[in-house]
Amino acid sequence: MNVPFYHVLLRVAAVVTAFILVFDSGLLSTTTSQLSQSTQNYLGAAVGVSVGVAPTELNQMTAAITERERELDEREAAVADREIAINLSTQTGTTQDIDISTYVLSTILFILLVLIVLNYILDYVRGREQLRYEQRSQAT
Repeated sequence: MNVPFYHVLLRVAAVVTAFILVFDSGLLSTTTSQLSQSTQNYLGAAVGVSVGVAPTELNQMTAAITERERELDEREAAVADREIAINLSTQTGTTQDIDISTYVLSTILFILLVLIVLNYILDYVRGREQLRYEQRSQAT
């Protein structure tokens, strides 16, 4: 029996999404969850734009303040890395620290599974209708 391409595509998408979800949620290892979260944070912070302007007194003071803020951000990142290394979690709120990517992947996986089930149900119904039609045409 020849399986249509969209059947194969739905199955492969569901399996790949399930593997990504297991990796992202940290079900097998908490390291994978931390790696996923760190990667998302890095990619979110890596995007930026810089522009050059002629130096003035105001620009130089702003640059000095910006440099100090950068140093503070680096120190904060180092502290956060140390906290992750010793598995300390900052308790800023239990409901706000939820990993959204896990829920998004879970929703996508659920939708894919619903599409697969719906696809098989519709194929079954179509097969029954074709069988009835063939039986009627043979009877006449």
